[in-house]
Amino acid sequence: MSAILPPAERLWWKHPLDRVEGTWIVIAFVWCMILFFMMVFWHIYGRQNLSTETYTTTPEAFMAKAEAWAAQYTVRTDEVSGLPIVAPPDGGDAYIISRLWSFWPILELEKGKTYRLHLSSLDYNHGFSLQPVNINIQVVPGYEHVVTVTPNQSGTYSIVCNEFCGIGHHTMVGRLYVK
Repeated sequence: MSAILPPAERLWWKHPLDRVEGTWIVIAFVWCMILFFMMVFWHIYGRQNLSTETYTTTPEAFMAKAEAWAAQYTVRTDEVSGLPIVAPPDGGDAYIISRLWSFWPILELEKGKTYRLHLSSLDYNHGFSLQPVNINIQVVPGYEHVVTVTPNQSGTYSIVCNEFCGIGHHTMVGRLYVK
């Protein structure tokens, strides 16, 4: 039998399996089950692969919510970029808008306090990758992703778009401060 030619008998699945073939099928099945259950295990106990809430929204509605929130909690303006630096209350919501080649606003969080990050895009698919922490989310227009985070180290973190979004994609970097 050749892989190029069709099988001589049309009912090839009714033939008995060879012992080696059966062994490889069992090995492949067992390996698939191990990988499947490891995904579930690491999702629950691996402290990665965040579970997010996702809601449908419109870019206009999300932008209005984010701008109202930023106006309420802005503490100062960044000297270099001119973006507002916003410090949400402990346990409160924080909004980040991604749009062509920028993240808005800059967040200032406190170490050990829990926040709910609301992420959405106004125009195209963008990536939200918080570096050096392993938080990666694809931000899609029309959807509001909500991620619960508790910063455990102080410092300045970079937010990088890891989903190609056009000619200025390489400049799409934001910041997040943790005090």
